[in-house]
Amino acid sequence: MIRIARDEDATSIHAIYAPSITDGVATFETELPSIAAMGERIRTRLQHYPWLVWEEGGEVLAYAYAGRFRERAAYDWIAETSIYVRGDAHRRGIARRLYGTLLDVMRLQGMTQAVGVITLPGTVSVAMHETMGFSAAGVWRQCGYKLGQWWDVGVWQKELQAPPAMPVPVISFPQLRNSPELRALLS
Repeated sequence: MIRIARDEDATSIHAIYAPSITDGVATFETELPSIAAMGERIRTRLQHYPWLVWEEGGEVLAYAYAGRFRERAAYDWIAETSIYVRGDAHRRGIARRLYGTLLDVMRLQGMTQAVGVITLPGTVSVAMHETMGFSAAGVWRQCGYKLGQWWDVGVWQKELQAPPAMPVPVISFPQLRNSPELRALLS
């Protein structure tokens, strides 16, 4: 089932995220946040952007969220996306379905672009993004140092919908939370 993240998901989300900090480069974060800090991140993000989880049998197996791309108001219609899947839940199609729902929610909000930022080579993440219609948009060379080496980061971009000539403000996620359109996307 795909649903909106809740405060009580912080422990599961923390456990899914931790290996990416301690042993991987999917994130350049190097200090493991506390479970309380993870809960605060969820609450803060949900004030404007979607944060979704994939749950099976009462367990969170994956999560995906959108967040502000850049601080300037001119960027309001684009968001950076992230997804993390628990190690034992890989290769089951969860990432594509959860990420696809996230992108659909962003469309409902009125966003026009999604950006995925991937530590290279990131073969699995690159393949998933390209399967979902993202295109390579550039590479930041040796921009992050983690686990004893410098890493390149690739940027993948997807148009969610054509940008209107005169844009209206993006709908905040709380405004969509109880809408029939959002309920139809969540399963």
